[in-house]
Amino acid sequence: MSSPTRAGLSGALGMTFVGGSVAVSGALADAPLHTAQALRYGVACLLLLAWVRITGQSVRRPRGSEWLWLLGVTVSGLVLFNVALVYGSRHAEPAALAVAVACVPLAVAVAGPLLEGRRVEARVVAAAVVVSVGAVIVEGLGRADAVGLLWAVVVFACEAGFTLLAVPVLGSHGAAGVSVHTTWMAAATFGALALTTEGWSAASGFDVGEIMAIGYLALCVTALAFVLWYTCVRRLGAGRAGLLTGVAPVAAAVIGIPVTGAVPSTAVWAGIGLIACGLALGLSDNGVGAQQRSVPERMPDMSRFSPNSNRASKSSNCSTGPDARCG
Repeated sequence: MSSPTRAGLSGALGMTFVGGSVAVSGALADAPLHTAQALRYGVACLLLLAWVRITGQSVRRPRGSEWLWLLGVTVSGLVLFNVALVYGSRHAEPAALAVAVACVPLAVAVAGPLLEGRRVEARVVAAAVVVSVGAVIVEGLGRADAVGLLWAVVVFACEAGFTLLAVPVLGSHGAAGVSVHTTWMAAATFGALALTTEGWSAASGFDVGEIMAIGYLALCVTALAFVLWYTCVRRLGAGRAGLLTGVAPVAAAVIGIPVTGAVPSTAVWAGIGLIACGLALGLSDNGVGAQQRSVPERMPDMSRFSPNSNRASKSSNCSTGPDARCG
């Protein structure tokens, strides 16, 4: 199996875990949000550290502007993303927020290559449009007031930031390093929020179902999915990897069949078909082969540049549905 194929399967599997979180996250609807997220990311970080030790990998301390890139991933993709979902759901239906996430492939297809120091590929952008349209059809359109629309924009920006802001440090830290650092930062941030808003006693109030849900989110949707996703981004490039976020709504729809007993409508199946067409267009052998020939095996390390720079340095060493990082 070729390296691009393995990378694609890695990203698809990660997004399948994300899609599966839709059914699990409902168990935490009445749980204290900040405490649940602090536990989720704390457990995920410990699991990642254990995996790094077992596999003989190393996680090094960030230097200079690397701290800013990693903090950006954490604040946007893990912390603010969850906050936006909670507050946004008070002003918008879930489908409206899901549509915001569905537009992420297009943003990543354009911005990803620029961050990697490469040209934007028309073929990948076209594929991203197809995937996004298909995802919107699968998720459906929802109603929202003006505040809800603003939160939807925040959700969109945060979801895109989860991938894009990691690009400059994937070359120097790898998938494991980025995952470890962002999870401990998220655990610390949510822990501070939990202590100030929910108190110490909140951690002792979870029932068995909520504990199991936190465990699934920590293991599958965070520890496993993060490493799988960032590995895919590093190998395929952010633009092509972004197309695979379309797998998440498909997984949610398919997994929902045995959970809810409801068969998706014809429109949903049509949306799934569009997503498949978009993935075929953007990830076909010719497209991926050309990508592999034009991109070095290791991603450029831009850690020595300021966060405002999109110029890549020489290579050094070394990587959605709305519930992607939501509990």
